[in-house]
Amino acid sequence: MDDEITEFIAGVTPMKRRRDARTLLALFARATSEQPRLQGTIIGYGKYDYRYDSGRTGTSPAAAFSPRKAATSIYLADGTSAHTERLARLGPHRAAVGCVYLTDLEQNDLGVLEEIVRASFRTLTAGTYTSRARDGE
Repeated sequence: MDDEITEFIAGVTPMKRRRDARTLLALFARATSEQPRLQGTIIGYGKYDYRYDSGRTGTSPAAAFSPRKAATSIYLADGTSAHTERLARLGPHRAAVGCVYLTDLEQNDLGVLEEIVRASFRTLTAGTYTSRARDGE
């Protein structure tokens, strides 16, 4: 892990979010076998290229999280609907189209979270995923 990420996490508040970020660094590394990269306030692992029907293209982290003040955001670019069964076993969370929001990892099943991150990462790095999160299955 580079100094930039260490410094970023050291400034995360509240303390619970900082603790959770350190836990997620290890969890995401195991799930992706990638090194983290800081992009603004998002810690990303690996990358995937996308192309929308509109022709818009880009590159994004294949797995990512961001320790925000209110909750930690887990980004699932393949969409939360692709992980419905696992999310039901995760424990307390809120979900949107492409994000899962966690307020205290100690209340969540980290094994299930690792399954979700691993499955999403594999989908996005297989080279065949072209949908938006809202279209994910």
